[in-house]
Amino acid sequence: MTEPDTSSDPHPGSRMAELPLGVRPCSLAAALEVVGERWTLLVLREIGYGVHRFARIAGYTGVSRDILADRLRKLEAAGVVERRQYSEHPPRHEYHFTEAGRELFPMMLALSQWGDRWAVDAPAVTRRHTCGLPVQVDLVCRHCGRPVTHDTVQVEPVGA
Repeated sequence: MTEPDTSSDPHPGSRMAELPLGVRPCSLAAALEVVGERWTLLVLREIGYGVHRFARIAGYTGVSRDILADRLRKLEAAGVVERRQYSEHPPRHEYHFTEAGRELFPMMLALSQWGDRWAVDAPAVTRRHTCGLPVQVDLVCRHCGRPVTHDTVQVEPVGA
């Protein structure tokens, strides 16, 4: 069997489409196991906005208390948030990003930026960087500095 000719293919990542059919192991699927349930990203949005207490997270998202408790437990178990006790009587906790949560925050900004452009008529908030200008998340290659787009990424199975 010969390799398919992809030299004229405008999408270099399409080699993956020629592999034998089967469910692929995938880091995106693994990430969605952590953050892909309904309400989870909104909970993380609020923590990113500096809202750390359970009742306020519930109030700003509209999520029911039982679902919020479930999502926070899962995020804590996955190492994305940590619980910090702020009251002993009664016991009360705040929720803060771990290193994993802080690394997820720019991806959430990028998704919000996409939503501002493609999913709403007008953005509800403005996000500013510490430099004072509106945040514009651009994915660029750390090595060459050029934009990362569908057309510039080649995806290959490990070991290929």
